[in-house]
Amino acid sequence: MEADRDKIIIRTSIIGILANLFLAGFKAAIGLLSNSIAIVMDAVNNMSDAASSIITIVGTKLAGKAPDKKHPFGYGRIEYLTAMVISVLVMYAGVTAFIESVKKIIKPDVPEYHTVSLIIVAVAVAVKIALGSFVKSTGKKVNSDALINSGADALMDSIISASTLIAAVIFVVFNVSLEAWLGAVIALVIIKSGFEMIADTVSKLLGERVDGQLVRDIKETIKSFPEVSGAYDLVMHNYGPDSYNGSVHIEVPDTMSIDELDKLIRRIEVKVYREHKVILTAVSIYSDNAGNPDAIAERDKIREMVTADPYVLQMHGFYLNREDKMMRFDIVVSFDAKDRGSVYRQAVRKVQEAYPDYTVQIAMDIDFTDVD
Repeated sequence: MEADRDKIIIRTSIIGILANLFLAGFKAAIGLLSNSIAIVMDAVNNMSDAASSIITIVGTKLAGKAPDKKHPFGYGRIEYLTAMVISVLVMYAGVTAFIESVKKIIKPDVPEYHTVSLIIVAVAVAVKIALGSFVKSTGKKVNSDALINSGADALMDSIISASTLIAAVIFVVFNVSLEAWLGAVIALVIIKSGFEMIADTVSKLLGERVDGQLVRDIKETIKSFPEVSGAYDLVMHNYGPDSYNGSVHIEVPDTMSIDELDKLIRRIEVKVYREHKVILTAVSIYSDNAGNPDAIAERDKIREMVTADPYVLQMHGFYLNREDKMMRFDIVVSFDAKDRGSVYRQAVRKVQEAYPDYTVQIAMDIDFTDVD
């Protein structure tokens, strides 16, 4: 599966390289012959796109390396670095284009357009739209940020090429040259696009919230086992596109033996990997005394008490021991709370006041993933 994904990315990148080199050559020739700074800058942008595709291929090859002693989780995150390099190239192309355009604004040249050159630019627009749509859609299918960025950049190029064509038509019809000004506007658009790509990639490197549907699907898979009454605190660590390691808490009857728990956990790990390609590196246990009617009544009462605060999203892992006069459970506090610590302390105080004779152990969980 991973090998097929890499082949698709490399094949798509090669198509992008060939198409961009072809367009860059024609645009550079037309731009130099017609003395058009906008078309020349457009050709430079095509060259940067070709370089981006080469970087994507190299990044895909490196990301596919097998895990080793130094990097036991593999090299998948190299794809994010690849996307970052492409974003920086886009920014560099934009800054370079802007500087050249400003020079032409200060000291303008008069362009000379020919019908053949305008037709070629028009064809280039159509090619770029087709190429950008193909690369971007392929990137989404295989979850490759590098391809998505390259495709988005190609679609932006089609708009740029269309703008240069419009400027050329305006010059031919009205004898008004917008070349340098258009070049500056194009450059600013490129810079904005590059900045947005960088911000998106940095966000992924920092670690984003996992897709909610994937989280829900994994929890449903875990809860499909009859022994499991709940799945909580699912934490997912991303090591590259579609590469996750995770940990989870499961709630099971307190009557289960160690042997039964061991078998259950192994079955859960296998099923989650088969169905979702996620490696569960740790499955922790909440013991559930829900078979005790008194415990159920107290649990429901305390849940109503703590979730009265809108920032307490969930209570789980409840266990009551009347002999030792001890209760324990976890609460999930929303990131929307201005002071999460204050929400937690208030919940502890409420429960402790209601049960002064009990030792109350409440853990505050982080809202890593969507809470059901």
